[in-house]
Amino acid sequence: MNLNVDFCGIKFPNPTVLASGYLGVTGASMVNCVKNGCGGVTAKSLFMEERLGHPNPTVLTYPGGIINAIGLCGEGIKKAGHEFKIYAKKCPNNPLIGSVAGKNIKELIEVAEIMDTYPVDIIELNFSCPNVDDEMGRPIACDINTTFKATKAIRAVTKKPISVKLSPNVPNIGMIAKQAEEAGADAITAINTVGPGMLIDIYTRKPILANKVGGIGGMGIKPIAVRCVYDIYKNVSIPIIATGGISNGKDAIEMMMAGGTLLGIGSAIAYHDMKAFEMITNKIHEFMEEEGFDDIADLVGLAHHS
Repeated sequence: MNLNVDFCGIKFPNPTVLASGYLGVTGASMVNCVKNGCGGVTAKSLFMEERLGHPNPTVLTYPGGIINAIGLCGEGIKKAGHEFKIYAKKCPNNPLIGSVAGKNIKELIEVAEIMDTYPVDIIELNFSCPNVDDEMGRPIACDINTTFKATKAIRAVTKKPISVKLSPNVPNIGMIAKQAEEAGADAITAINTVGPGMLIDIYTRKPILANKVGGIGGMGIKPIAVRCVYDIYKNVSIPIIATGGISNGKDAIEMMMAGGTLLGIGSAIAYHDMKAFEMITNKIHEFMEEEGFDDIADLVGLAHHS
């Protein structure tokens, strides 16, 4: 039974990938994810300069989900290369995805150019964080023309595969994914968090997060993520990293049937700790054995063909 995944010509030993924003801060933390069963990792999104992010509290769990306003904190792309080198040396068989961000398209291009020199296999373009202020006033992925323009500009500065990370907060995510593909994207990552949303402490009479609003993730957004992946799959011919609310093996199989080739795992770590990767992979293996599938590729997009 084959659980290996070919994604943009890059081999993953299984379909689970650490999602950006979860543990992908240091080389050691990413190596630890591989030791616990993930097929590859996505590093935390990086800007050109160091970002402190938002003040605490930044993350809160609630029944059915997680709200966060971490603010894409990080040391900046110029200082991050040593962490990628640590990971690449220790985990040569588990691909590394580097995530780039920027307050405008010019910065995104500059960060992508530097990321291109690091030992990453794929560059993910974070066009869709819902709680970070930038010069454009809204995420790039919320505008179809800006998505095309930014993707095309970054395509010109790297030969590595690029995956555009899209937002669910749009009327037609499939059309935006198609524009990213036409601009030169090799893959789509979907989805980023929903929102922003807000929770209020009824005793202090004010929003709980210091930033007041934050992106919504976790189990509650899974139906939205499944629908978005399904719509993207209908509109593009490039593969998808499906992420958003996957908390167990059944969720993972749903995402693959909707059209995901790889599975971005984030909130499942909050629910199940580092056991999440192995638990999800084992469930996929068990399902394939029970249902008579020999190759995991046969699950991808199955809901469109049955």
